[in-house]
Amino acid sequence: MSIKRTSLSRRRFVQSSLAAASLPMLASSRVLGANGDLRVAVIGLRGRGQTHISWCKDEAEAAGIKTRIVALADADSGFLDSRASGIEKKYKDSPAKYQDFRKILDDKDVDTVSIATPNHWHALMAVWAIQAGKDVYVEKPVCHNVWEGRQIVNAARKHGKIVQTGTQIRSQYGVQAMVKYVHDGELGPIKFVVATCYKARNSIGKRGTPLEIPSTVDYDLWCGPAEKRDLFRNSLHYDWHWDYNTGNGDLGNQGIHQMDVGRWMLGVNELSPSVFSVGARLGYDDAGDTANTQIVYHGYEKAPLIFEVRGLPDKYEKFKTGKWGNADMGTGYRNGGTIGVVVVCEGGYMAVNSYSSGKAFDNNGQKIKAFSGGGDHYANFYKAVQSRKHTDLNADIEQGFYSSALCHTGNISYRLGQAGAPAGEIEERFKVSDAGQESIERLKAYLGELQIPFSGSLALGPKLTMDPKTERFTGEWADKANPMLTRPYRKPFVVPDMA
Repeated sequence: MSIKRTSLSRRRFVQSSLAAASLPMLASSRVLGANGDLRVAVIGLRGRGQTHISWCKDEAEAAGIKTRIVALADADSGFLDSRASGIEKKYKDSPAKYQDFRKILDDKDVDTVSIATPNHWHALMAVWAIQAGKDVYVEKPVCHNVWEGRQIVNAARKHGKIVQTGTQIRSQYGVQAMVKYVHDGELGPIKFVVATCYKARNSIGKRGTPLEIPSTVDYDLWCGPAEKRDLFRNSLHYDWHWDYNTGNGDLGNQGIHQMDVGRWMLGVNELSPSVFSVGARLGYDDAGDTANTQIVYHGYEKAPLIFEVRGLPDKYEKFKTGKWGNADMGTGYRNGGTIGVVVVCEGGYMAVNSYSSGKAFDNNGQKIKAFSGGGDHYANFYKAVQSRKHTDLNADIEQGFYSSALCHTGNISYRLGQAGAPAGEIEERFKVSDAGQESIERLKAYLGELQIPFSGSLALGPKLTMDPKTERFTGEWADKANPMLTRPYRKPFVVPDMA
């Protein structure tokens, strides 16, 4: 296997990054030329990375944008040869292959980077790429914590780079029309929004001895900014989502899409002034520590945004088998489906029940209007790269940051909660609104169907208050909550302060 590797020292890397950053338009100058094509590097090559490869070739070129994949990188070298050969066979591109992505940052043949790594790498990789003069497409959530997400925004603005967030629903014409319909007041003022992620998640196992890391993986590089430690789950890949060291649970995995649509519908571009959460990891004892059953309540002044996560099936007969799929998740909330968003207004409600379609209903549940239509999210990114206007993006990094941060603040409340909360305390907290009470009643009924006690099974997080301008918590929980807005970074993988 032929793999280009690098052992960049921290000093050399910083010097090269700053040199590139001092000429922020250098990499993009070719993009603006009449006879150039966009030269792309894809970082992270498993399932999502393979999708990025397809998007940056097929979707972009269908929109008339010529692209060339010139580099690939993955801390697991086992994917490099097969991905490169597939690209060469299908697209006739011959990308360089790196186990250490940092070599790409010094590569003047790279105009844009497309990041499909685990969550804990998103922010640092994006900031370093921006400093090196690259435009960036970064997967959702754009950050592993709130502070580092803001640093991507700051870096993008400081260096004039184009940074698109991987919340592709923003580019779907059907959902754009639904948002406009709500914003135009066709259903009246918004009362509340409920976003749902009811998605089956089985146990990731719990080993008695540490997992043996595959020999193809540079584990130090794979851990990067996260704590480097032994793993006791059964697989390194994908199941990092259910470990707060590297992931953010389904709230920050699937749920970020629906959180984003919910905030978009509300039309708010800041963090919520208050948030609280209740939840637990129920149904099995495994190595995961993220909630698979959760409610997050964001107390926006305009209207509450409520998020519900369920990872277990909807019926006890399915649950007791220990094996289930997404077909076993029930019908979801109203007409929004199991993974969707319902915007309840005074004159009816809007149900977004897919990535590109949905329906408006009156207060009697009668359909008023249907919406549908796809879109090209990657092509939108490349068009903005050509125009050099971040305002041309459908999901500019700042939008991705706000929606990602709502997932993180919800998880902060949950993680500060005390396990075994009595039913009365939970019910009292959710009396904050009729919508909150309805949400907790749905959770009670769900757990009852699974024969899981409501009282004593969940952790009730504190109500956290925040100053949206400073993006810092205030009030009695500030001393405990504010440190969780960031993390201790493992040198040399430290996200720089771009303020």
